[in-house]
Amino acid sequence: MSEIENRTEDGFKDFIGESKALRRVLDDIETVAPTGSTVLIYGETGTGKELIARSLHSLSSRRANAFVRLNCAAIPAGLLESELFGHEKGAFTGAVAQRAGRFELADRGTIFLDEIGEIPLELQPKLLRVLQEREFERLGGMRTLRSDARLVAATNRDLKAMVDEQKFRSDLYYRLDVFPIRVPPLRERAEDIPLLVRRFVQQFSERNNRMIDTILSETMEALIRYHWPGNIRELQNVVERSVIISKGATLMVALDELRADEGLKTNQSCEALQQILSETERTQILRALERSNWVIAGPKGAAARLGIKRTTLQSRMQRLGIRLLRTPVTQSPALPSATSNEADGRVLEWPNRNPPHSDREPELWHPAYA
Repeated sequence: MSEIENRTEDGFKDFIGESKALRRVLDDIETVAPTGSTVLIYGETGTGKELIARSLHSLSSRRANAFVRLNCAAIPAGLLESELFGHEKGAFTGAVAQRAGRFELADRGTIFLDEIGEIPLELQPKLLRVLQEREFERLGGMRTLRSDARLVAATNRDLKAMVDEQKFRSDLYYRLDVFPIRVPPLRERAEDIPLLVRRFVQQFSERNNRMIDTILSETMEALIRYHWPGNIRELQNVVERSVIISKGATLMVALDELRADEGLKTNQSCEALQQILSETERTQILRALERSNWVIAGPKGAAARLGIKRTTLQSRMQRLGIRLLRTPVTQSPALPSATSNEADGRVLEWPNRNPPHSDREPELWHPAYA
């Protein structure tokens, strides 16, 4: 039995695993839960942020009172203020009765605001006020109300970057970031996957009246290797689907789907990386050509500036769509002759990387025309 499973009496009965990454999170929960301080949970989608929020509540002195949850991303911006702070009758069209908001309902308990990065800028000052002063007014109301609710917030976004981009108030950010807890993605705690799989198999077998007691080593190894972009939620869904399609006592997982998805991700990553490298190389070559007055060869040419052979540079230019300059159809007196152009190796770059009008002689670009 894992260390975490031994801590069930302390409010960790729903956490499965024994990795160091998960233990650090549980240590943070045990440290901050009794204090009543604001907690900001960072983590990718599907990592169990709400589970951590519930544990913070159950381990606090507020556990006898309400735990109120609100997903800020699921509520339209125009209705979010009413959801948080309530409204009076007639405050807006459709407000046929007075309604208490989430902060009012969570008084002396815990309010969990998931996806807090989605709260509109115009509503953030009112949230800051209730955190600092513990008071607010219902929408359409004049009476000031108080709430002794503890706030636990969660996000999968980089709030500090949002502050720098002026998409999130800095004063609210620092008021929220009192005690941050960072939840590791499942790929960083792969040693917990076998424990999670067994727990989910047991759970869904009982729910679907199945008797599955065998998991092949090949299956478990594939599940451990997979990158799990959807984290624990995705693993849970895969196991539930596998339990449903399994006909006997052995868990049958559609490994081809995982491999195909892994291969697609790998190909996409490789293609994106190759594109970045090509663009970087292209930029460096063009910069060297400009500094050398579009001369390839010679001690002051672009090849020498780049530290490569002339033939190597010409090969890369051809691959990247940077072409040798030829004499335009209509010769401009300001331009050098064809002979001197070919001798000093001047070049042109097509904006779309391919010469237009392939059925006829193209019009050429030269720095003198720019």
